Amino acid sequence: MPKLTLITGGAGFIGSNYAARLLERGEKIVIFDNLSRHGAQDNLEWLHHRFGDNAFELIRGDVRDINQIRAAAQDADVIAHLAAQVAVTTSVTKPREDFEINALGTFNVLEAARASGKNPVVLYTSTNKVYGGMEDVRVEEDTARYRYVDFPLGVSEAQPLDFHSPYGCSKGAGDQYCRDYYRIYGLPTVVFRQSCIYGERQFGIEDQGWVAWFIIAALTGRKITIYGDGKQVRDILFVDDLLDAYDAALKNIAVSAGQVYNIGGGPENVMSVWADFGPLLEKLFGRAIPVKRGDWRPGDQRIYVSDIRKAEQELGWKPRISVEMGIRRLFEWAKVNQSLF
Repeated sequence: MPKLTLITGGAGFIGSNYAARLLERGEKIVIFDNLSRHGAQDNLEWLHHRFGDNAFELIRGDVRDINQIRAAAQDADVIAHLAAQVAVTTSVTKPREDFEINALGTFNVLEAARASGKNPVVLYTSTNKVYGGMEDVRVEEDTARYRYVDFPLGVSEAQPLDFHSPYGCSKGAGDQYCRDYYRIYGLPTVVFRQSCIYGERQFGIEDQGWVAWFIIAALTGRKITIYGDGKQVRDILFVDDLLDAYDAALKNIAVSAGQVYNIGGGPENVMSVWADFGPLLEKLFGRAIPVKRGDWRPGDQRIYVSDIRKAEQELGWKPRISVEMGIRRLFEWAKVNQSLF
């Protein structure tokens, strides 16, 4: 029997891309999604159009409901747990909802996996926000970017955890539960502390998916606000490279089970939020892009860059798609699909 992969949040940005990859390989998948996110229905229609109406099973369900997720997980060999509340700002205004989706939802997924008796691999999408603001890390400023003084290769998995914001707490709780379910129950979990992921099928919003948001906003004439000085640096990773990391973890599960990996573009794929990105966008559009300026937002890090050497050493993984190549691909997709926005 071919293995079955359950993708929670499978109609979302990363989930629909992962679903397409698995279907291309002829694998069997179940998508579990409450379809609450903007673009979810469009992503499902894209999958049906590409692979056929009967290519996969869709369960419209919510990870907050233990009975629904337990029923969905009973035959899964792999659970890619991608369902989440994803915005820091939403977590501040709706902390209970954030907790129930991210912390309780992840606990429910782990319990469903344990109850199935199949000992499925659980892939968990954590976040670099579990490291908090890292106020004690020394940062220097140059003309276009901020830089780490002491971490030229980025922040490693050894960085102390410092959950900040309800979002950081809820995702961090799931992160640690996944690690402990391997230690206590032997459930093969893999935690990916993801940096800024971008790519096709991403319906970005200002507070999450900012790379896509800027491109979509410029295409559709929406106002763009740059908070702070625009020199904030992030390492960005194209979604295909992220999915390669999932594949590598599954292929090397004897090594990856119970492990945590920082997954991002790393020091070779960094970009400042506007000082770098603005000129790149204007080059793609062939015109100036007007922006408004706003004050720094609380907790906005001057810089975050992932040290991705552990994943490279243990899984043989590293990014293949450059910043310029990935942004061009996202731009071309968004331009062709403007009707979706």
